[in-house]
Amino acid sequence: MTVGFHMVLQHAAPPLVAVCLGPWDASFAALRARRECVLAVPSVEMAGLVVDVGNCSATDDADGDGGSGSGSGSKWDRFKDDGLLALPAARVKAPLVGGPDVIANVECVVEDTKMVGKYSLWVLKAVKAWINPRKRPGEGGKMFHHRGDGTFVVDGEVLDLKDRMVKWREYQD
Repeated sequence: MTVGFHMVLQHAAPPLVAVCLGPWDASFAALRARRECVLAVPSVEMAGLVVDVGNCSATDDADGDGGSGSGSGSKWDRFKDDGLLALPAARVKAPLVGGPDVIANVECVVEDTKMVGKYSLWVLKAVKAWINPRKRPGEGGKMFHHRGDGTFVVDGEVLDLKDRMVKWREYQD
C-alpha cells in the first residue's frame, strides 16, 4: 500500500504503526474491507514508481483516464500494470512486494480504527516482517521520505549519537 505519512506508535509487543491514508485512495477501501495489508519499504531506486502508484485512486482504471471511456476501462492492477512482483505473505492475504529494490515488507492487521473517521489515521499491528539482506538500510538500501509537498529526503550520512541516548539502550544493537 502506498502511504505518505506513517509513524511507529509502540515498539513493545505488539509493535504498532500508524498510517494516514486518504479515503480517496484505493488502499483505504481495501484496508477497510480486508482489515489487513502489507507495508512495503522501497529503496530510493523505486521513488518514481512509488509516486506513480501513490497517484492512483480507487476510481482510476488501467489507462489512467478515471473511467472516462477514452481507454479500455479495465481496472488498474498495481502489480500487473506497474511491473511489481507479488510474493506470498505468511500471515496476511495481501502480497509482499518483491524485487531487488525493496528493502523490507511488514505484514499488518488493523488494530484500531477510532481515528479513521476524523483523521484517516489507521493503527496497524505488525505481525510479520521481511528484510532484503542486500538492501539493509546503511548497507546498500537507501530509504526516501516524503516531505508532503512532492519533495523527498533520501537517507545519507548517519549521525551516530547512541552514546547520548541513555534512556533508549534497549533499542540499540
